[in-house]
Formats: sequence, C-alpha cells, structure tokens
Amino acid sequence: MNAEIIAVGSEMLTPYRQDTNSLYLTEQFNRLGVTVAFKTIAGDRLPQLTDAVRHAFSRVDIVAITGGLGPTEDDLTREAAAAALGVPLKRDPDIIAQLYARAAARRWKLTRNNEKQADVIEGATILPNANGSAPGQWLDTVVGVHRKLAMLLPGPPHEMKAMFEAQCLPRLQEILPKRHMAARVLKAAMIGESAADARIAPIYTKFADVETTILAHLGDIELRLQCTNKIPELAQARVDDLAGKIEEELEDFIYSSQGETLEQIILYYLEMRGATLAVAESCTGGMVAERLTSVSGSSRSFVGGAVVYSNRLKTELAGVDPALIAKHGAVSGEVAEALAEGIRERCGATLGLGVTGIAGPGGGSEEKPVGLVFLAVSDADGTEVLEKHFSGDRAGIRFYASQQALDMVRRRLM
Repeated sequence: MNAEIIAVGSEMLTPYRQDTNSLYLTEQFNRLGVTVAFKTIAGDRLPQLTDAVRHAFSRVDIVAITGGLGPTEDDLTREAAAAALGVPLKRDPDIIAQLYARAAARRWKLTRNNEKQADVIEGATILPNANGSAPGQWLDTVVGVHRKLAMLLPGPPHEMKAMFEAQCLPRLQEILPKRHMAARVLKAAMIGESAADARIAPIYTKFADVETTILAHLGDIELRLQCTNKIPELAQARVDDLAGKIEEELEDFIYSSQGETLEQIILYYLEMRGATLAVAESCTGGMVAERLTSVSGSSRSFVGGAVVYSNRLKTELAGVDPALIAKHGAVSGEVAEALAEGIRERCGATLGLGVTGIAGPGGGSEEKPVGLVFLAVSDADGTEVLEKHFSGDRAGIRFYASQQALDMVRRRLM
C-alpha cells in the first residue's frame, strides 16, 4: 500500500510557513507498513487543488489531505475532493446545529459562512473534531476499478493529530493488511555522498526489498534503510543484514548505527573510557562546545574550554607561546597543536582539542586562503594535527570545521 499527503494552504508556498503535518502522518503510515510515495503542497485555488487531488487518486491507494476545511472563501478542500471524484456536496443540518451549539456554549456569534463546514462529500463519513469546529471526512470509495481510501483532516496540528489517532487510525488498522516496517539509520562523518555511494551502491542494490536513501549534510551523510514485510522479524533481519554490510564497507567513517548524533557518540565514548575533553576554539567561535553541551548529561565528560579568538587570549587562556604565533601565524598547525596541549593541561582534561582557521569571507591570502583550518587533538600519548581546506561561505566553513574537530575526537577515542 502507498499513500500521498496533500498539504493545503497558499501560505506554505511562501518562505514563511512550512508543512509539518506530513512529517507526523508519514511516521504514522510507516508504522502501518504504508509507504508515503508522494507529498504535495497545493495552494488555495480550486482548479489546481482539484487537479492535485485527482492526480493523487490516480496513483496511490491512500490520500490524506490536511487543511482547507475552515469557513472562509479560500477553504476549498471539500469542493476540490468532491470535484475530483465527480460527486456532489450535501450540507448536513446536524453539523450546522452542532456548530451553532458550540458557538452558543462559548458565547460566540456565528456568522453564516461557518455553515460551509457542514458540506459533506456524498458517500463520506463525518469525522468529529474534538478540538475545533471543522469536522473531517473519511472516504472508502472506488476510483475506476481500484479501492481508494481518503481522509480530509483539519490543518491545525493539534486538531489533525487528535482526529487521525481517534478517527482514522482505527479504521486503517482494521482495513490494511498486517505489515511491519523495520528501519535503521546509519551515519557517516567526513565522507562525501558520491564517494560513499560509489562504495555501497553495489551492496544495497542487491537488496531489492530494502529501500535505501542517502541524505547529505555538511560533513555528514545519513543512510536510511527501510523494509516492509508481514513478518516483523524478517523485515528487521533484512535491514540489519544490509546495515552490517554497509558498516563493513565504510568502516570507521560510520559513527552511528542507530541514528545517534556525532555529539552523542563522542560523549558516550568519553564516559565509557572515563575520559574528559576540553576545547580551545578560534574560528569556530564556541560551536564545538555548543554542540557538545546540547546533549543532556554532557557535563560528566565535557569540562569546558575557551573561545580564543584573539592572539592575546590564545596565550592567556590556552598558554600558546607568543613567539610561536609570531613565527608561524595564528592559523597554523603549530598553534593548533599548542592550543590542544595548552587547554588540556589548564583544564586538567584527558583530551584537548584546538581549532584555528580562516572562515572568511575576508582575511585570506594566497598562502593561507579562506577555508584553511588547522585542528589538533592531544592526549597523554601525543598530539595529532590535521590541515583541511573547506569550501563554502562563512557558516559552512565554521560548521565543517566543528564537524571535523568532533570526528577527530571520535577517531582518537576509538
């Protein structure tokens, strides 16, 4: 079974509003073993909305439409769904009575345009709305020769979720064949999407029953594996088998096999080893510390550090010799090494991390261009220094640097 979610509202076609209902509905459908094949955002225009609904009925088994059930002129979901199915709308007097009773209980004066919320598609079942005025509608119909399920749900998330769980979920559980969807999320750091895919495509293409999706982020990729089967153990076994083979191929690029963040993994390693970490950051401006402290319980392993943006603070807070800065420059491997060693000693930590670089857009030179970053990790066994050249804007370079820094710590702990 597959589904399409249509989010209705012209405001979601602007830069100012996002569709979040589809995220919730996708999760619910996946739990039922239903694949969401399409997501559509349609504006408040009857011809385009009707076309979107008609197109959805032509290509999926289940259509979920959110929004456009209110009382205003631009609330057109009922009209569009009826037109797409070629059936009429009928105004339900019982719903009208309920609307006026609801308004009277709240001492509101109900305007006549609210009555359009009582327009019901022929053959539809009314879905009561416990948290709002607009009822939803459920359709179990035939389009051509195929059975189709459709639900019209309100747009406000708290109304939509409550209605789906109370009114739609039980119906779907009764109708749909019993299926189980197993999923895994693998994460890899500091390997490009194309490089990763070149290595693992020969593996995952042999698993026709497992859907593999690669999502690329700055310095990070996610590998989402998903398998649906009527036998839960079989679905999980297939996903786990593929995940294991991908982990073997990508080796230590993989840092998470259950969806954990890089920060969570580092703090797990630190705590497991009874180790602590301190940081001295220049170009990242505290981003590494911020990412680590976003994880609850990080204080058990992350002792702190300093943002040493100026040369003076590199010396005062991390103990970097001014002569070293004068000789090699603040952006150098030698200074990164001194930052890591100095902050480790001053904070009494097991590991020290030093980051210095040129994030741009200004400040670069032919010898030291924008994007040049030096990173160092120090512990009792010595100090490792890494030189990287990142591309992108200032925000991207700073994030890449923080990702590389955290990955260096992870690898050191491994």
